Amino acid sequence: MLTALGILFAVAPTVVWTKIARTRSVGFAIGGTLLAGASLLISVQQGWIHAPRPDAHLLFTTLAPLLIACGAGLEGRHENSPPPEWIARRNGAIGFLGMQLALTLVAGLLYALIISEGSDAPPSKALPPLPPGISMINEGTSCGSGGCWRVATVTSGEGLSRPEIIRELGLQQESCRSSGWLLDWRDLCVGARDSGENVTIYAGWGY
Repeated sequence: MLTALGILFAVAPTVVWTKIARTRSVGFAIGGTLLAGASLLISVQQGWIHAPRPDAHLLFTTLAPLLIACGAGLEGRHENSPPPEWIARRNGAIGFLGMQLALTLVAGLLYALIISEGSDAPPSKALPPLPPGISMINEGTSCGSGGCWRVATVTSGEGLSRPEIIRELGLQQESCRSSGWLLDWRDLCVGARDSGENVTIYAGWGY
């Protein structure tokens, strides 16, 4: 269900443009660009392209109406006055795209408010991939005054010591990277700790 809604969300501007495009050259150029953008957004939704989903949705719903407006302006330079029925379709398109942008802005604001509480832990995919010979014993979340973390205990089936496991993981030092571009200002920090008996890897949000 969510997948279908995401696809409809992505292709909606392209469908809107097909209803108001009046020339073949500009129509195909703008339509093709919108369809390419929709494909990129769907790829982000499905995880085929690694990018922050909330930011991708906000960027898409902001740029798509601008692109459609540019296309309509280019067509207006080369065409006669549009018929009355086109005016009605244009007004409907403006209303639909405005509603889509407003819903995205509201959802983005709610998302920003939720993450500002710091009560969520990163997903499992935030943990680093394990090299051959190292396996996970357990995984869970841990919360404290500084927020919540995704943690996992790992061990070696090849007799590696705990410092050697950490070196194999490449986590001798904690590393952080930006989690998003616009809505999510947090850093995703990944590291490893020697607990004295096992090695614990973790992923947490930095502010």
